Amino acid sequence: MADTQQAPAGQDIPEEQGKQPRSVRVVLLALMIAMMLAMLDNMIVGTAMPTIVGELGGLQHLSWVVTGYTLATAAATPIWGKLGDMYGRKGAFMASIVIFLIGSALSGMAQDMGQLIGFRAVQGLGAGGLMVGVMAIIGDLVPPRERGKYQGMMAGVMALAMIGGPLVGGTITDNWGWRWAFYINLPLGVIALAAVSAVLHLPKKRTKTRIDYLGAALLTVGITAIVLVTTWGGTEYAWTSARIMELCAIGIVSLIAFVIWQTKAAEPVLPLHIFRSRNFTLMSVIGFVTGFVMFGATLFLPLYQQSVQGASATNSGLLLLPMLGAMLVTSMVAGRVTTNSGRYKIFPIAGGVLMVAGLYLLSLMDTGTSRFTSGVYMAVLGLGMGCLMQITMLVAQNSVQMKDMGVASSSTTLFRTLGSSFGVAIMGALFNHRVQDVMAERAGSAGRQLTEQSAQLDAASLAKLPAAAREAYQHAVSAGTHSAFLLGTAVAVIVLIAAVFVKEVPLKGGPQKDPADAAQAQAPVAEAV
Repeated sequence: MADTQQAPAGQDIPEEQGKQPRSVRVVLLALMIAMMLAMLDNMIVGTAMPTIVGELGGLQHLSWVVTGYTLATAAATPIWGKLGDMYGRKGAFMASIVIFLIGSALSGMAQDMGQLIGFRAVQGLGAGGLMVGVMAIIGDLVPPRERGKYQGMMAGVMALAMIGGPLVGGTITDNWGWRWAFYINLPLGVIALAAVSAVLHLPKKRTKTRIDYLGAALLTVGITAIVLVTTWGGTEYAWTSARIMELCAIGIVSLIAFVIWQTKAAEPVLPLHIFRSRNFTLMSVIGFVTGFVMFGATLFLPLYQQSVQGASATNSGLLLLPMLGAMLVTSMVAGRVTTNSGRYKIFPIAGGVLMVAGLYLLSLMDTGTSRFTSGVYMAVLGLGMGCLMQITMLVAQNSVQMKDMGVASSSTTLFRTLGSSFGVAIMGALFNHRVQDVMAERAGSAGRQLTEQSAQLDAASLAKLPAAAREAYQHAVSAGTHSAFLLGTAVAVIVLIAAVFVKEVPLKGGPQKDPADAAQAQAPVAEAV
């Protein structure tokens, strides 16, 4: 199995060391395009959905356009990571881009809602490999000491996508039609594919080990059941309904069987030995909580600003600018500082403190909170998330051997994805319950009926309400936001506790004077509990 090991980071083309910086920059540009594709897609499609439903119909299946994509992405993420480890990062990444582009082209040609849902699932299969491939390739090309800088840039791309996605989606839909919300991926994807094919040089791998199909199937079933529980619970079905209970049972049994099988499989999809690293396990926990908080915040903050503060829904991405802007700047700064110093423990601790503080401040918002004040609160939360977003990936990669770089990247991404699913579901359930209670208190049974179908009224519905009902709804949204962010504050404390126990293993790969030290710097760091 020696031929399955990867060359150390930064040593893929020893004879072209002088050209490596330019080569890396071109590859990084392609990686940023791929990251943008993965992040932008849902943002653009979300803006185009009303137009899509108007043409294709199928309003009752609308949620599956997003759910199908999310399920496929979550299920495919760990598998792409393992394929990259076994057969080579470049081939796996290019295959994921091709599948994503095929799904995009087919989605743009969909003639009914059923076709669109199926093609979106194809897109999701490819998207599962995009983010994993980006992070794992950075892990291959760049020594640990340098990764913080580049992963901070990737966090910046994520923030820009979240801000610009709705704007781009609205512009494309209004001027070119909703099908171009999918077709726009094609030229960008082809550019990324061409750059990766021409410039990225990584060692080829040969392995006679077969893919762990049973493990992949068990993990896919378990993840699918969990995501469906968090998507359907409290909306499509009551939390205590038979369907939700069945899905919980299927998910638990599948994941238990998966863990047992991973101890026996010759080449497990998710090697359990990586969790022996204290830092890797802690980063998985921190990534889960960060996803829980981040996507919960991006769901409720625009709703609060539109319903309570009267902001326009047209430029909804701009409403999050204080949070996402702070996150972008902090990610870049954290990456630079980590690269220059090789130290990183301060960032998870500072991120935990700022995240708890920001969420608590957001929980204090009421109907009288100004946009400036809420913007300051959002910036505090953004500073916290900026300290955590890419540092979690950096430390996770630094905690495993190079042969496990793909599964480390995919596992961290998967935990963040699952955290976001739980965050949206649990915070959403609490928000909806609180809104309905306050509406009943302030507007009686009519108020409860108003929000019985959905606690999130759109701008048109809100404008039609009588003044008294509108005021009651504003107080209800304020109370619901308070409860959701208070829950987020309690959950975020876990980040601070976990960060305290992180063991700072110095990142290798910084400037070296001794050639022996330089060689040692390329070796992966794997510390055990």
